[in-house]
Amino acid sequence: MAVLQDILYKVHIRSVQGNLGVQVTDLQIDSRKIAAGSCFIAIKGTAQDGHNYIEAAVMKGATSIVAEQLPPVLSGEVTYILVENTAVAAGYMSDNFYGSPSSKMKVVGITGTNGKTTIATLLFKLFSGLGYKCGLLSTVQNQIADRVLSATHTTPDAISINALMQQMLDEGCSHVFMECSSHAIQQHRITGLHFAGGIFSNITHDHLDYHKTFDEYIRVKKSFFDNLPSDAFAISNADDKRGLVMLQNTHAKKHLYSLRSLAEFKGKILENNLTGLLMNINEQEVHFRLIGEFNAYNLLAVYGAAICLGEEKQRILQVLSNLTGAEGRFDYIVSPGERIIGIVDYAHTPDALLNVLGTLKKLRQGHEKIITVVGCGGDRDKTKRPVMAEVACEHSDKVVFTSDNPRSEAPEDILKDMEAGLQPSLRRKYISIADRKEAIKTAISLAAKEDILLIAGKGHEKYQEIKGVKYPFDDKQVLTELFALLGK
Repeated sequence: MAVLQDILYKVHIRSVQGNLGVQVTDLQIDSRKIAAGSCFIAIKGTAQDGHNYIEAAVMKGATSIVAEQLPPVLSGEVTYILVENTAVAAGYMSDNFYGSPSSKMKVVGITGTNGKTTIATLLFKLFSGLGYKCGLLSTVQNQIADRVLSATHTTPDAISINALMQQMLDEGCSHVFMECSSHAIQQHRITGLHFAGGIFSNITHDHLDYHKTFDEYIRVKKSFFDNLPSDAFAISNADDKRGLVMLQNTHAKKHLYSLRSLAEFKGKILENNLTGLLMNINEQEVHFRLIGEFNAYNLLAVYGAAICLGEEKQRILQVLSNLTGAEGRFDYIVSPGERIIGIVDYAHTPDALLNVLGTLKKLRQGHEKIITVVGCGGDRDKTKRPVMAEVACEHSDKVVFTSDNPRSEAPEDILKDMEAGLQPSLRRKYISIADRKEAIKTAISLAAKEDILLIAGKGHEKYQEIKGVKYPFDDKQVLTELFALLGK
């Protein structure tokens, strides 16, 4: 419980009607969760406008309302706060209400198109291995030390984040590692948080259904670094052509990591195969269990962040060398009889798919075929569908196009969008099978001994979303079960 006036610190207020001394029992952006004493913050979302539910919130017992516009009829028993931007207000109010938990821990945010989950997960595992109690907010899961909580968004809403941060602080966490998606930055879900540091992985074609232009997508990512304080660190990928742009206006201490150019955190790949990566990092030779050049970048980002957080180089590399990545990120299993290598990966952008396929090509020992199963999500950026199809066919020997999460769209329509991007020379390489399990089964039947089978797009997800319903579906489990049938 807190006094309304106290939790409005830093909020740009336009007008107040009512008593600022009222006690607030909780903050809510969902009118259905309102109880007596709640403060309802009316946010204009992509699907719903909270301003349409102000009267419902008052009827359920809200004693204060924060809004960008007020309803025509006001209750004399309710305090109304008019602000410029309720999403921004929610960030600051959440931080104030929960006692600013993020300022009492070392919070590191990771943004970029690919690699966010792996970097956040590796940092969580590394610092846990170094003896710290840590928190994790990621696409795969949220975690407080050993306790795993399910994750519904890459980044939760501002109130949920601060509530989680308070739990983490109460349970003794000293470090928190969190993904910061472009949606979360744009929607001010991380506004008000106190970051000890930020990491940029890379930026490629994604989320243009939401951001509309690539320049806007870049601007949103960059704004995360623009807002870092001077006592924080900002680490960027020098090999990404926007890596230096991200750091242009930041007040934080600037650091770079690289495989190809001069950087404070410099790496070189010495060996890259199915047993892992042998790398030279700042003149130290280390073997890691992760595979692929993209993971070499992830490891450098993690190493750099750990150095910036004051850890000792040898200890960092010692613990890091034994870690595995996040679930559904280059997970691989081998069929018992034919020794077909199955890879499950979350790659759902053209660049991520290209990275994975490029890695697989380098891992080939001889003439093994690469067979790819891939789809595209429904109700998302349609412009990347033909590009995904072209990347898959150009860098695989055989491809099966299939359903990903079609959501409200017909799977057949999505497949047609993918097929439209293929040059005549690539058309002989693919077949389309809308049923994802049948697609995986067919891909296995196309594989010979020791071929490499990539199941791309869903990774850690344990469901398929079709017409608003989530059906159980786990790529790795399906692949494991079908592989087991091969030996019978």
